[in-house]
Amino acid sequence: MTTTPIHSYRTLLPTRRQVLTVAVVVALLSWFLHAASRTPLHIVLAHIGFMGSCLLMAYSAAGPLRPQWLSLRAARLLALVVTAPVAALAMAAIMQGANVFSYLRSIKNLSGYIMLVLVALVFGLVLSTLSMRGERRQRERADRLQGELEKNTLERELLDARLRLLQAQIEPHFLFNTLANVEALVASGSPNAGPVLRQLIAYLRAAMPRLNDADATLGTELQLVRTYLDLMHMRMPDRLQYDVANLPALASLRFPAMALLTLVENAVRHGIDPSMAGGRIEVGGERHDDKVVLWVSDTGVGMAETAQPGTGLSNLRTRLQAFYGADAHLDVHEQQPHGVRVELHFQPGTPA
Repeated sequence: MTTTPIHSYRTLLPTRRQVLTVAVVVALLSWFLHAASRTPLHIVLAHIGFMGSCLLMAYSAAGPLRPQWLSLRAARLLALVVTAPVAALAMAAIMQGANVFSYLRSIKNLSGYIMLVLVALVFGLVLSTLSMRGERRQRERADRLQGELEKNTLERELLDARLRLLQAQIEPHFLFNTLANVEALVASGSPNAGPVLRQLIAYLRAAMPRLNDADATLGTELQLVRTYLDLMHMRMPDRLQYDVANLPALASLRFPAMALLTLVENAVRHGIDPSMAGGRIEVGGERHDDKVVLWVSDTGVGMAETAQPGTGLSNLRTRLQAFYGADAHLDVHEQQPHGVRVELHFQPGTPA
């Protein structure tokens, strides 16, 4: 035996909003008819309440039970037109019992019955109009929310594509600069060329899988920065000193891959390398309430002698805002007596 699931019956029942609307209309209409006809309020309320309940059930069930060839609006109007006289007749039967047809033979009683049917039809039309307006507003709201969701999804897909493009521009830039450093060691005949090359290979094996990692964290980024500075220190042990702070409270924050690495690489290339005396690079960060500040500072040649920021910093600004929002920004400050300090300001999301 096939049974109908309980949830399918629930579609035949009116919504809470519809029940509340009918209750308000029943109360107002009963009060008006009571004042106009001097009929006791409880009798009018019983009649109108019964009619309203019948019309509401018919209106609610018309949608799920209608045939496919009949529109929803037509099905509901047809249900109201059929239910109004039937409900009025049922009310008369309840009041008069088996003598209902004898009761209707009276012109006065028949006029009252017709009036009750007309009132029921007006009641049903009011109910239908109010309900359809509410449903139309709900559909419009649902369509609007769906449109916003689709728009946000498209914007997110475009943003991801843009981030991948920026990442593709940064990766070769970083890799070629690192290989150029190794080439300089080999060309100069430095005994450090072999160890540096081995360190570079080990570093790239660890770093390359993380470059496009959407779930990269600040902790993994700091590890890459330390390894990179180890590599650079092997190339110029007498000219480069560095310190990378431990930030355990911030290690689990989601962070765009290679963001700090780009700043450190710029500090080496544009700050330390051009300086005869070399310099020191410091990487640190702190959190103030819901804001995070990370910085990379160097004591190299400074902004007056270094080249203007190029693709690396320009892309980093764009990636930072794409990752954390429009309020995220990058600040570049000149240090005294010489050097540069670059700060990343952003409001982090949830930990990875």
